[in-house]
Amino acid sequence: MAVIDRESETALDATRDRYGRTVHHGASAAARSRRTRAALATYATHVAEQGHQLLHAARRNLDQLPSAPHTAAWRDLLDALAASHTEITRVLDHPAAPGSAGEREQLTTVWPHLAFWADYGSIAADLADQHHHHGPQLSSEDKRLWTEKARAARRRGELDPIESWYAADGRLITLAYLVQDDTSTVIALAGDLDTAGWEVIGHYDHESAASQALPRAVPPGVLRPDAASRFDRPEPMPERPVQELLQEVIEARTAGEVSEALLTATQQGYESGPLVRLERLLDTAASFSYALDTVRGQQLGARLDALGRQLAFLTREVHDAAEDLAATVGVLPPYRTPVPPRIRPRPALTTTPPASPPRSTAVTRRA
Repeated sequence: MAVIDRESETALDATRDRYGRTVHHGASAAARSRRTRAALATYATHVAEQGHQLLHAARRNLDQLPSAPHTAAWRDLLDALAASHTEITRVLDHPAAPGSAGEREQLTTVWPHLAFWADYGSIAADLADQHHHHGPQLSSEDKRLWTEKARAARRRGELDPIESWYAADGRLITLAYLVQDDTSTVIALAGDLDTAGWEVIGHYDHESAASQALPRAVPPGVLRPDAASRFDRPEPMPERPVQELLQEVIEARTAGEVSEALLTATQQGYESGPLVRLERLLDTAASFSYALDTVRGQQLGARLDALGRQLAFLTREVHDAAEDLAATVGVLPPYRTPVPPRIRPRPALTTTPPASPPRSTAVTRRA
């Protein structure tokens, strides 16, 4: 689906103007129809026959997982995937005539279901894989010794996290390299590394051995549960590139032209300027960091929040400076004259090339 989406976005980009607005609506609709046909064909090949079995295995394993607040939400998600699977297979079993109005209606109707499976079908696959049996556990004494080693390595700056995930029992598990005496060991930790309660739950020769022995990851969460599908994003808002604004300043002759570029960079509303968009990016990244529910995540969220406030202040300052610059009604002084470009002269068409020097015919004399 990612490949189909990239190809579709490339085709849709050709239907938009330089600011991201669709200007060729017929070509845009045709590109979306091709995208949906390709997604339907892919679904028919890889999912259609196995969809019900996948959802059944996911539900069976979900019933065996420890009770948690999110298990009910996962169950609702599996029900929604089943409903979408039914709608998709109905279209596959009873396709409308190619090129007809009925086909266009079918493609429009089935696309949200295909996008939903592309986004969240992996959750069903992850839940269906939760039957994994864990490897042997460390004894209490081994766990204590390895935890002391890991804590000492962390104080030395020689504990390097690799990846983390949540297990079905709610534990946050982190794989890390424990460096000691110029050798590194893969260890698994349970808990938040920035709190006092984390501990080592296993050590392994390599990462693949750890993945075989440790609990499987449950599907990670999302920042915004009601966010649009990544495969069905809304049309991008018009945007002026920073490079274009910079070029306008370089080519400006009056203070008003420079002021206009700065005001565009700080513009609020639908056609927000780059500084305003960067402020939103920082705010959203701060929300993500807070949502990690870890000590480090809270610290970084506060840091990003502070940066967002600083940028908001800077944006207001740039806006005020732009207005003050426009009020000067200034113009560059005439002594700042442009330098003529260095253009190499080309020979006239009637010019004949110089004759080559005659070849010597003298005979070398013998001594």
